[in-house]
Amino acid sequence: MQKTTLKKAVFPVAGLGTRFLPATKAQPKEMLPVVDKPLIQYAVEEAYSAGIRHMIFVTGRNKRAIEDHFDTAYELENELEMAQKHALLSLVRSVQPDDLHFAFVRQPRSLGLGHAVLCAEHLVGNEPFAVLLADDLMVGPAGGPSVLAQMAAQFAQLQQSVLAVQEVPLAQTRRYGIVAVDAAQAANPGLMKVRKIVEKPAPEVAPSRMGVAGRYILTPAIFEHIRRQATGVGGEIQLTDGISSLLGEESVYALQYQGKRYDCGSKEGFLEATVELALQHPEVGEHFRAYLSQLQLG
Repeated sequence: MQKTTLKKAVFPVAGLGTRFLPATKAQPKEMLPVVDKPLIQYAVEEAYSAGIRHMIFVTGRNKRAIEDHFDTAYELENELEMAQKHALLSLVRSVQPDDLHFAFVRQPRSLGLGHAVLCAEHLVGNEPFAVLLADDLMVGPAGGPSVLAQMAAQFAQLQQSVLAVQEVPLAQTRRYGIVAVDAAQAANPGLMKVRKIVEKPAPEVAPSRMGVAGRYILTPAIFEHIRRQATGVGGEIQLTDGISSLLGEESVYALQYQGKRYDCGSKEGFLEATVELALQHPEVGEHFRAYLSQLQLG
């Protein structure tokens, strides 16, 4: 069998970001900055680190700022060049490397993550692809590969769908797609074969505590399985239901990734990411650490 290479990533960014109102009333939640980069840029950089060069955004109304962020800012670049601010100019241009390609498609109605992925089908074509949820800011181990790069390495061997998973508290299973896995069929350390996947089950019926994080690598067969789905939890077309159907046709694997996930869809997770990444930042980290050490926390 000829092996296929992962070349494309889909970013579903049409959500309204209601948990961050009023900050998201007039700007996309994906453009909220963690230290000095918006959430969506962290996700794009992660995909780039995994060798992906075609980025597909599934957008909605009031998401123009995302397109503008990854476009060329001629006036800004000209001003920086005239002022000989070469470091800032390089920083601005680094947002869109020359070998990076962007495409945008609208999700006309909020019908769920599965529907958002289906909106990108004509741009993905008959190829494997990654799905990254920018709400989940994923950081690989220090000095190691990004989470998606870890997944891409497994896909290169297996040529099957791979889901990023982490163990979650039993009380939080309602927030995740939860998988039942067969550790005995593990192909590599941390890799398990998925037997079952359920969208946001109650703790008393959850098949495990293994929750799907916001990273997926999927084969193109998923599109037909999503298309067959009736509306599921929340009256939406769930990607989880499509994956559950795919299990009847193909193997799907779960990878316990190395690194850390910040749930930046919540205020608490967003603040945690801001503090921890600020402490690691080469420009502000030392000063910020000194500032925090002086705080009187009551």
